[in-house]
Amino acid sequence: MKILVTNDDGYTAGGIKTLVEILRPYGEITVVSPKYHQSGMSMAVNLGFKPIVVKKISEKENEQWWYVDATPSSCVKYGIDNIFYPEKPDVVVSGINHGANYATAALYSGTIGAALEAALSGVTSIAVSLDSFTPDADFSAVKELFPPIFEKLIALPKARYGTLYNVNFPNLAASQIKGIRIGRMGILTWIREFQGLTEQLQKDRQDIMKSFGVDKVVLPKLEDGESVYVMVGDVVSDPSNDESCDFMQVNSGYISILAQNLDNTDYDELERLRQNGFETDF
Repeated sequence: MKILVTNDDGYTAGGIKTLVEILRPYGEITVVSPKYHQSGMSMAVNLGFKPIVVKKISEKENEQWWYVDATPSSCVKYGIDNIFYPEKPDVVVSGINHGANYATAALYSGTIGAALEAALSGVTSIAVSLDSFTPDADFSAVKELFPPIFEKLIALPKARYGTLYNVNFPNLAASQIKGIRIGRMGILTWIREFQGLTEQLQKDRQDIMKSFGVDKVVLPKLEDGESVYVMVGDVVSDPSNDESCDFMQVNSGYISILAQNLDNTDYDELERLRQNGFETDF
């Protein structure tokens, strides 16, 4: 089996190193990961006007590592278009993300965006996340419990075009995890998201970014009248959320598996538009 591995935390992150350890017994590993931390990029790509730096870091039998100074989605594009072409990998696995990618937060995720890019190319794709943002997160539960999940997912008949599997682990020891649930995407929104950058916020950001290989967070040079803000904010849960939601499953101690798809058409709303006379001839 030919496996393409990527993430959005950068090639030095602990999560991707653990993921490679998990996947080594299953086949040939090709890692194509961002050079630097790239959270929140969704499916953003580096367009033609921005040159992309690429480096092959290491190679040994059945395993090679590359970094690309670009978004996670661009890393998958490079892997499929430049390394595997004219063939394709059998599966793309994105992660292990430092921090959960559940509920509507998954829409922003670079981890999920990379998996969506693979799905766009018709490749089976899996995103894996742990509900802990700490750089020294304990991935032992993922290491123990993800292999049988991976085996079951890749053994499934091919899903419809555009499907990816989003797997979220609670931040618990394997012995404390209650089981696996198939979830639906919960609805979370954020309020008061932008706050002025204080010295403490800057220190917190610097400490986090250092752990992902970014030595210094450079502040923009301000013109007269400009201010600096960062995204933090408070999370609000929608009243429609219940125990079938992915984030509530994780918070209750379960591994949550969510099937997502590139096709985000609202078919019920399309039918409502038809019923209300929007479809007509001139």
